Amino acid sequence: MSLLAPSHVAFVERVEARLRAAVGALGGTVAEAGGRTLDSGGKRLRPLLVHLSAPPATRDGESLVIAGCAVELVHMATLVHDDQLDAAPLRRGRPTVWAAHGTATARATGDYLFARAFAALCATGDMEAVATLSEACLALARGEILQRAQAGDPATTPEQYLERCRLKTGHLFAAAAMLGGRFGGLPDADIGRLGAFATELGLAFQIADDLLDCDGRPDTTGKPLGTDLLDGTVTLPLILGARRDPAVAGVIARGAAREDVLPTLARVARSGAVRDARAEAERHADEALVHLAALDGGLDSAALAAVVRGAVDRDA
Repeated sequence: MSLLAPSHVAFVERVEARLRAAVGALGGTVAEAGGRTLDSGGKRLRPLLVHLSAPPATRDGESLVIAGCAVELVHMATLVHDDQLDAAPLRRGRPTVWAAHGTATARATGDYLFARAFAALCATGDMEAVATLSEACLALARGEILQRAQAGDPATTPEQYLERCRLKTGHLFAAAAMLGGRFGGLPDADIGRLGAFATELGLAFQIADDLLDCDGRPDTTGKPLGTDLLDGTVTLPLILGARRDPAVAGVIARGAAREDVLPTLARVARSGAVRDARAEAERHADEALVHLAALDGGLDSAALAAVVRGAVDRDA
C-alpha cells in the first residue's frame, strides 16, 4: 500500500470499512468467523483493480466502493472454502476458519460471504453488474472442480493448468476490472478490453503466486514452502518439473510427504521449471500490457501498468 497514491489508499480504506460492516451485519458465529478472515488482511488487489479501471474523474461514486467490497467478499469466500478443502491450518500466518472452527463452520462462513457479496452489489440496482460477478463465481466453481480432477496428476498439461487458473483467478480479476469500467461510465468496447487485460493480469498473478510456493520466503508469504506439493495441487513449476524429472513426477503421483518437500523443490528448480514458469508469468504480464495499450477511456494507464508489474515482481 505504501506505493499507492493517497486517493488509492483512501478508496481501499472506504472498501475496508464497508467490508467490516458487510461481514458483521448479521452477527453470530459465521460473522465472527468471517471477521477472522477479514482480520488476516490481504493485498485488496481486486478492489484496487475496480478503482483503477474507472476513469479518475468518475472515482468518487459509492458504486465503485460497493463493487470493490463485493469482489473482495467473493475472494474471501473462496479462501475460506479453499482452506477447508485443503485442510490448511494457516492463512497469512494465522489459523484458518477451518482450523479454528471446523468444517461445518468454514463451509457456512464461505457461503455467508458469497451471500453478503451479492447483497452488497444488488444495492446498486445494476443487474448487469450482478450478472458479471455471478458469471465469475460460476467460473470459480468450475475451476475448483478442475483443480480437484487434476490433483496428484503429474500428466496435467500446462494448457490444462492455465485453463484452471483462468477460471479460478482470471475471471474474478476480469469481473473486478469490468465492474470498475461499468460504474466508471466506460463504453462496452472498453469494458471488454478491460476484461481481457485483467484476465491476463490474473494469470500472471496466479503463476507468480504458485512460484512463491516453490521458492518464496515463508516469513513473507505466511505459509510453508511446498504447500501445493503436499496437498496435491499441480502448479506450473511442478508440471514442468515433472515433465523433465521422473522423480518429481513420482512424488506428485504417490503424494508427497513432509520430508519430500525440500528435495523435490530442489529438483524442480534444477530442471529449469521455476525459471520457465517465471517466463510464462512474464508473458501473460506482457499480454496484459498489450490489452492495456488498446484502451482509450481516459484511464490511468501508468497505475494499471504498475499493478501488472507488482503482480509478478513480488515476494508475498
